[in-house]
Amino acid sequence: MSTPQAYQAAEQLLRRPARPGELVIGDKVRPQWIDGGTRFWYAVSNGVGRRFVLVDPAAGSRRPAFDHARLAAALATASGQQVDPEALPFRTIEPTGNAVEFDAFGEHWRCRLDSYACERAEFTPPGSPLEVPSPDKEVAVSLRGYDLWARSLADGREWALTTDGEPAYQYGSSPECLGNGTLLRKFGLPHLPPAVAWSPDSTRVLTHRTDERGVRETHLLEARPADGGAPLQHTQRYAYAGDEAMPQAELVVLDLAEGTTVRAQAEPLLMPMVSPIMSQWAWWAPDGSAVYYLGQPRDRRTLSLHRLDPATGEVTTVLSETGATRVEPNQWMYEPPIVRVLADEVLWYSQRDDWGHLYRYDLRTGELLGQVTSGQWAVRQILHVDEAERVVYFTASGLVEADPYRRTVCRVGLDGSGFARVTDDDLDHIVTVSDTKDYFVDSASTVDTAPVSSVRDWAGRVLVELERADITKLTATGWTPPERFRVKAADGVTDIYGVLYRPRGFDPAERYPVVDTVYPGPQVTRVAPCFDPGGMGLDAEPIAALGFVVVAVDGRGTPGRSKPFHDASYGHLADAGCLADHVAALRQLAESRPWMDLDRVGAFGHSGGGFATVRAMLDFPEMYKAGVALSGSHDARHFSLDFVEAYDGADNPEAWARTSNVEIADRLAGKLLLIHGEMDDRVHPDHTLRLADRLVAADKDFELLIVPGAEHVFIDCLHYVRKRSWDFLVRELMGIQPPAYRPAPIAIDPELLSELFA
Repeated sequence: MSTPQAYQAAEQLLRRPARPGELVIGDKVRPQWIDGGTRFWYAVSNGVGRRFVLVDPAAGSRRPAFDHARLAAALATASGQQVDPEALPFRTIEPTGNAVEFDAFGEHWRCRLDSYACERAEFTPPGSPLEVPSPDKEVAVSLRGYDLWARSLADGREWALTTDGEPAYQYGSSPECLGNGTLLRKFGLPHLPPAVAWSPDSTRVLTHRTDERGVRETHLLEARPADGGAPLQHTQRYAYAGDEAMPQAELVVLDLAEGTTVRAQAEPLLMPMVSPIMSQWAWWAPDGSAVYYLGQPRDRRTLSLHRLDPATGEVTTVLSETGATRVEPNQWMYEPPIVRVLADEVLWYSQRDDWGHLYRYDLRTGELLGQVTSGQWAVRQILHVDEAERVVYFTASGLVEADPYRRTVCRVGLDGSGFARVTDDDLDHIVTVSDTKDYFVDSASTVDTAPVSSVRDWAGRVLVELERADITKLTATGWTPPERFRVKAADGVTDIYGVLYRPRGFDPAERYPVVDTVYPGPQVTRVAPCFDPGGMGLDAEPIAALGFVVVAVDGRGTPGRSKPFHDASYGHLADAGCLADHVAALRQLAESRPWMDLDRVGAFGHSGGGFATVRAMLDFPEMYKAGVALSGSHDARHFSLDFVEAYDGADNPEAWARTSNVEIADRLAGKLLLIHGEMDDRVHPDHTLRLADRLVAADKDFELLIVPGAEHVFIDCLHYVRKRSWDFLVRELMGIQPPAYRPAPIAIDPELLSELFA
C-alpha cells in the first residue's frame, strides 16, 4: 500500500541532473585532463558535497587533489565565510603547479598547496556558454543576429566573420525544431551556441549556412508569460513528415587570418533536425588538410562519405553504401557515426551482413580493402586506432552470452586478424579514452552490479582503481537491485530482454499491480545494460517504491542487436517497439511469479513512451487497464520529419496514418491520464489535444493535465507532474486513495545546461 513514506522514497529515487549523487556515491567519474592528457582530476560525490581526486595513470597513483580540510579552513579565513570541508563551495578546480585555483563566493581564488594560504587571484572571466573557443584559446566564435562573429580572448577585439545572414537563412544555427527555445528561455539564454568546428591549428572554422526558408511555421501560445502580461505567441520552424521543405546545411569554411569564405561546391546537406557539425557528421582531418562529412538522401537508403577541400571548396565522394532500408552509421540515431578516416584508409561501419561491423576502404580510390570485424555481434564505438601497430580498439555488444547488450572492449588488426577481448569479464563497460590515447577510464557494471571505475591500458591491465560505488543510501530507501530477464518475443522464437523491479517491501505472498514503463525506440533502447541507466530509467524505480512491480522491455524494432531485429520497426512505428512483445513478456514473467497481478497492469511513458502508452491501451485493452502518457507524440503526420521518415519511410503516408493514436482513439477502454507541457517545442501540445478531441467525440472518460509554461521534460515542475502520475496509478491500479504528500520544490541549476544539451 502506498504511504507517505513510500512517496518520500519514490521522490528520493526520482533522480535527475539537478540532484546528482545523493543516493549513490562514487558511481560516475568524469576525467578532466591536465598536463597534455598525461594526468587528470575528477570530482565525485561524497553524499554531501564533492571530493576532488588527482590521478597519474603512468605512476599508478590516485590521491586527493588537495587536503580538503586545510583548504576549507584557509578559504574560510581568507573570505570570512563559513566553509564545510565536506561540501566545498565550488564544482571545478584548475591545478596550476603547486597550487589550485577555483571560483567561490563570487571571486577567484588561488590556494598554495605547500602552505595552504588562500588569496584572491586575478580573475579570468569564464567564457560565455554561447561562444565556441578555438583550440589555442585565443579566439571565440559566437552567433550575433544571423551572422557569426569572432572575439579575441586576449584583448576583446570583435569582428564579423559573415555579413550576409538573414532570417531563416543564417550562419551556424541548428534547426529550430531542436532549438530548445522554451528550455533556453528558462535559463535566460537566447539560443544555443553556434554549430562550428575549429580546425586543429585554430586558423579556420567549419560551419554551415542554415536554410530554413519555406520550412513550415508552427506556433505555441504561452498563456502567462513570466512578466504576467498578455499571452505570447512563439513561432517555430518545424517540418512535418512529408513536407516538401526541410532545413538544409550549406557547408562553409571561414579563414580567420585571411578573412575568406570558402563554400562547399556541392548540394546542401539535408538537415531535418540536427546540425551535421553538432552530430559529428562533419569533421576536420587531424592535420587540417580536409573536411570530411556524411550525407544522405531523403529516403536514408544511401550513406556517403565526402571530402571537402577547405582551400577551394571542391567536394569529392570517397565512398557510398546503399541498402534496402535505412543505411545507418550507428544504430543509435543521435550517437556519433562509427567512421574513422585514417592516413590512407577509412574504417567504415556497415550492417551489410546483418550485423554492425567495420570495413576498410582505400581513402583515395574508395575501393573495399576488406572486412575488419565479423561475427554475430555488433561494433558500438571506435575507441582508438593505432596506425603504427595496425590495430583498432573498439567496444562491441553481443559478446556476453548472458546479456547481448553489454559492451566489451576489444581489439583487432586492421587486416581482420588477432581479434581479442581487452576486458576479460562479462560486465558492461563504459569507456572514456585519454587525450594521449595511451589509456582509458573504464566504468564496469551491470543493471544489478554497482560500478567500479578504473584506468586501464590497451592490454586491459588496471593501472589504478578509481572508485567503487557506494549504494548504502540507495538501499536505505528500500531499493533492491532490478532483475535482468530474458523471455521469448511474441513470435515464440526471438529472445528479448528487459528488467523487472520488485516493489518496496516486497512480500512474495502478496499480489502486486504491474506497470510497464514503455519507450518504443527505434533510435534508443529502453534499458541500458549498465547500473542506473539514468534518464531512460527515470521512472521505474520511483514507481516500484510506491508498491508496484515495474517492467521495462526492449522488443523487436529497437537498436542494439542485429539489423533484422532493428528493421522490425521500419515502416512499423505504429507497433511502438513491438508492444506484442511486451504483452508476451508480461505473461511469461507472471507464469513463474504469481505475485504479478496481470488483472492490474498499467503503462507509463514519456514522449515516444507517451505515444506507446496510449497505443498499448488501444491495441491491447485486455492487458493494459490504465496508463499515464506524458508529452506523447500521438500523430506521426504532425511530428518531426526527421524521426518519422527515418523509421516509417520517407514517402509512406499510409504508415504515418497507422502511427496515429488519434485515428483509433475510440478503442479506449481503460483509465487514461494525458499530460503535456503548454510550451513543449519538441512534441507540440496539439498532439495530446488532438487525441483529447477524438476521445471527447467518442464519449470516452479520461483525464487531461496541460501544464502552463512547461517544456518537454517538465524541468521545473517534474516532481509535481510525477506526483500527479503516481496518484493516478495508485488510484486506478491499487484501488486506493493516494496519501496526502507534498513534493519538495526544486530550482533550475544553471550549471545543468551543458549536461542537458550534451
